[in-house]
Amino acid sequence: MVTLADIETARNTIAGRVLRTPLLPSPPLSALTGAEIFVKYENLQVTNSFKERGACVKLASLSGDERRRGVIAMSAGNHAQAVAYHARRLAIPATIVMPETTPFVKIKATEAHGAKIVLHGETLADAQVRAEAIARAGDLVLVHPYDDPRIIAGQGTIALEMLEEAPALDVLIIPIGGGGLIAGCAIAARGKKPSIEIVGVECAQFPSMWNAMHQGTKPCGGPTLAEGIAVSIAGKLTTPVVRELVSDIIIVDEPLIERAVNAFLTLQKVMAEGAGAAGLAAMLAEPRRFAGRKVGLVLCGGNIDPRILASIMVRELERDKRIVSFRLTIPDRPGVLGQIAGRIGELGANILSVDHHRLFLDVPAKGAKLDVTMETRGEAHAQEIFSALRDEGYRPVRMESGAPLG
Repeated sequence: MVTLADIETARNTIAGRVLRTPLLPSPPLSALTGAEIFVKYENLQVTNSFKERGACVKLASLSGDERRRGVIAMSAGNHAQAVAYHARRLAIPATIVMPETTPFVKIKATEAHGAKIVLHGETLADAQVRAEAIARAGDLVLVHPYDDPRIIAGQGTIALEMLEEAPALDVLIIPIGGGGLIAGCAIAARGKKPSIEIVGVECAQFPSMWNAMHQGTKPCGGPTLAEGIAVSIAGKLTTPVVRELVSDIIIVDEPLIERAVNAFLTLQKVMAEGAGAAGLAAMLAEPRRFAGRKVGLVLCGGNIDPRILASIMVRELERDKRIVSFRLTIPDRPGVLGQIAGRIGELGANILSVDHHRLFLDVPAKGAKLDVTMETRGEAHAQEIFSALRDEGYRPVRMESGAPLG
């Protein structure tokens, strides 16, 4: 299996070919969680992901004959881009099999690096079956995203760099897909500092490593913001390492991943994809566990669809009650809409949209329903607006729950 010496050798291989990304303290995220957070910015790599490390090590190890035959990989996006980028740099033909559910931004970026793209199946497991078939037919070298010693060694160089720059770290929180990143980082970190704790994090839809660790039967599958760690079968090489060196795996749900992505953007001013923000999501899930400790997070990827990111920001505003929607019952006569708009303005809110309904049967024939979405300063301000509209006879109802405030 991979050793600390292998990871040290991998570091020499990637020197000058892969960026040594910064590890920086994050006062805003520390204030949010109660821990002292240091972030490793792997989203600053050329392909915006840590995957370049393992891909570079693996491709550099190929013989001349293997390079001429070409390589193939399966990936939901980041491994694809990393293999395509370093294959082009080394003049190696590359084919990438990606699930049909892969975000378009990742498909386009992979194509831009010169790889041939094959879209197949709904999951990474589906893509793997297709990739293995193409590899056999074309005598291509399969570059596995996590079950390969050189891939694991390359990913482990992250932990070496983190502990060199912040040797006082108490714990590393590492996202888990197939386990290549956490296996490499656990070997490196525990090899350099045996007392450090390694904690993994998986999304609730794909708890494959948790199942492997606990002989569990949690189902794997379904849409997730963290498609980069949406792996249904834990790695054969990585699972024993995780079992030996990782103290725990935290499962996080989609709202926490969304909140973590939003926190990186709004508090730290950096882009994190769902998988990249998973470590922070774990801290939001169990803040007391990490309070007061020095925590290293790996922002492992920043390839997120801009439309999804915009949606997340709006959804977080709604969760914070900074965007609220009321359904009002109003008399259907001229001037009422203007009166309501003026009143909401007086109360300090900004109207975002208005929808007028006259055909609902639960209002009088001379009445109407008015749906108003507005931007507020938060929960207290929303309650103030609700109370004012209620006192003026408009019978407001919150659209999200269908139940009145107050």
